[in-house]
Amino acid sequence: MIETIIAALLPIVVTILLGFLAGWHHDFDSKQASILSRMVMLYALPLTLFVGMMGLSRDILFQQKTMALILLITMVGGYALVYLFTHYVLRKESKISALLALCISGPSIPFVGIPVLGFLFGNVSTIPIALGSIIMNLIQVPITVFILSSGSTTEKKVSIKDNMIHTLKEPVVWAPILGVILLLCNIHIPAQISSSLKLLGGATGGAALFAAGIVLYSYRVVFNLTTACAIIAKNIIMPSVAFGVAYLFSADIRTVGLSVITIAIPTASIGVILSVQYKIAEQQIASILFCSTVFSIVTMSVFLYFFN
Repeated sequence: MIETIIAALLPIVVTILLGFLAGWHHDFDSKQASILSRMVMLYALPLTLFVGMMGLSRDILFQQKTMALILLITMVGGYALVYLFTHYVLRKESKISALLALCISGPSIPFVGIPVLGFLFGNVSTIPIALGSIIMNLIQVPITVFILSSGSTTEKKVSIKDNMIHTLKEPVVWAPILGVILLLCNIHIPAQISSSLKLLGGATGGAALFAAGIVLYSYRVVFNLTTACAIIAKNIIMPSVAFGVAYLFSADIRTVGLSVITIAIPTASIGVILSVQYKIAEQQIASILFCSTVFSIVTMSVFLYFFN
């Protein structure tokens, strides 16, 4: 069990450490990390999301309603609660609150879910991976981009309409939406085109994590109260909430296990991509990603023991 988790998480940790080493060796700096993240945001990640959506079966969107509700309530509800608490109770800036909400409520499903869930649950694991990816890419990420794109108190105010238009113009937002529309219309792109788009899209995870390592060297890893609370919320509280939601829906044991382990996956790298892209709390968000990944070796093992 723990060997499977380590095998899935070790590449993430190693890639972050390689980026850290590149920063220490002065091969890259924080400005170049921002350029890498810009490439990921404008090209690699949108291609990954689009091809990923087009690779799904339309039936997946209409099956497993209980699991879809569990993941939807946990991820979207968790995002809303974290944002409201950090912004209105802890008085953090809205943009930082949005990034924290994304980090805590958004698991790294595409990168960690495939090896872990696939090994444990077989072909049925494609369902939570697909559903979780859809919820993150069509709800969480667009909301976060919308908040990050909004003007601060020191900038010229923009209307909600203009901000919404700006958000929808972001490739990371419209690419998965286009993929879902085509999927619902049962339209699929040729395999040759799909494989061509995957070439650059395949660089998403590695480039984002490498940039995170550079950021960690540039700003140094911080393990403060915010980092600790974020890790507890992401790695322990969120999976526990998923179990509570599954219990309310009287879900079967397989659905409960899949849902809880999916939410127990460590935080997604999209938070670091956005923080570097918009130059907001880079050190804090990169530290949360690194620490959440490392500590998830323990926390995921515990949840797997009870729910597998």
